[in-house]
Amino acid sequence: MRRVSNVAIASVTVVALCSGAWLLRSGAEPHPPPQPSPAQAATAGDGARSVAPAMPHSPPDRIRIPAIGVDAPLMGLGLTPQGSLNVPPAEKKNLAGWYEAGTTPGERGTAVVAGHVDNADGPAVFYDLGALRKGGTVEVDRLDGSTALFTVDAVEVYDSRAFPDAKVYGAARRPELRVITCGGGYSETTGYQGNVVVFAHLTGSR
Repeated sequence: MRRVSNVAIASVTVVALCSGAWLLRSGAEPHPPPQPSPAQAATAGDGARSVAPAMPHSPPDRIRIPAIGVDAPLMGLGLTPQGSLNVPPAEKKNLAGWYEAGTTPGERGTAVVAGHVDNADGPAVFYDLGALRKGGTVEVDRLDGSTALFTVDAVEVYDSRAFPDAKVYGAARRPELRVITCGGGYSETTGYQGNVVVFAHLTGSR
């Protein structure tokens, strides 16, 4: 598999996860996914909580976000023959994926987890991601038997036309995590117009 930088997958993630098939089919205008409020955006001092030592390399196999009821297996996301990022099968609504050519969650650097907000049948694994708040916990179980514990620093939403690739996917000196799904405005012709992104850093392990 050809390795690519995290920055190179940004536009692929935006396009592949954001069709909004359920809203388009059902006309579910009163029930769009929650979006983060301005209060959840990054501000000076965010991320100043203690940082746990980086963990050794180990692929993840499950993600839990207790505050929004997420408890889902993780699959590795590689590249298609065209060089774009694969995504979890849309029909498996409680499944997320991690970019396996990049950092594993808990290692020093920026690990990336992505999942659908909905599918043709209704809400999917990260439907409520926009309701997550600063200080929340993201737990990632790893194949070596350990669990990486991340604290949420910010939850932000970006229009796909102004997606901050370097901010979201850029290298980090400490263990960090990004959790990404669709969000922002919605169009019946093109689907969701942007992405919800959770920024978190490692604060513990077990």
